[in-house]
Amino acid sequence: MNKTLENLLLSLPKTWVLEPSFTHNDYVALDLSKSNQDLTDINVSSSETLEHYINNHKKKHGAKVAFGGYLETRNIYQRSTYFKDTNPETERNIHLGLDLWLAAKTPIYTPLDAEVHSFKNNTNFGDYGPTIILKHTIEGVDFYTLYGHLSLESLQDLSKGQTFKKGAQIATLGDASVNGDYAPHLHFQIIVDIQDFVGDYPGVCSKKDLEFYKTNCLDPELMLRLE
Repeated sequence: MNKTLENLLLSLPKTWVLEPSFTHNDYVALDLSKSNQDLTDINVSSSETLEHYINNHKKKHGAKVAFGGYLETRNIYQRSTYFKDTNPETERNIHLGLDLWLAAKTPIYTPLDAEVHSFKNNTNFGDYGPTIILKHTIEGVDFYTLYGHLSLESLQDLSKGQTFKKGAQIATLGDASVNGDYAPHLHFQIIVDIQDFVGDYPGVCSKKDLEFYKTNCLDPELMLRLE
């Protein structure tokens, strides 16, 4: 893990990417791992069925937002040839960001001062759909945050190098028709080195590549602190 950036993030006040009016009690952890036996009884390939399951989970716990998924091994990606692989070592099924599950059109905010690194509509089945990557600098250290599964409108009038102040709205969430066919949610990911990617970065990795991605994609809880 990149200790320099990790320590810098821990030294910051808690940040947010959703409405700051949400309290700690408005969030509930959600397990979408392949070890969750509840998921064996539902069709996770259906965005509508999965959304119903998630909404029931939130209702049961009196929450507005379900969250989780960092380094979670999931079966949900097997529905897409973009991720599926018959080799368990190279199949991409380990989630590298944190998901926040709530309604389409929900506003999304930048947690820190930022400039737009890149943006793109990633249209593969099961992919991000509209995506924005922001660049941040803390005490001379550059890093990036990725926002996936946004609305198409979020990419309109956006430009590379455009700047946002901390807390500014940058996007809204998309629905299943544009977000890769998922229940509405935000995929939020911290990236140390963006490498040569533009408007995209792997949000799911294989077991074979996990050690690299664990160091290059830090735990979003360093910033959001929802637990």
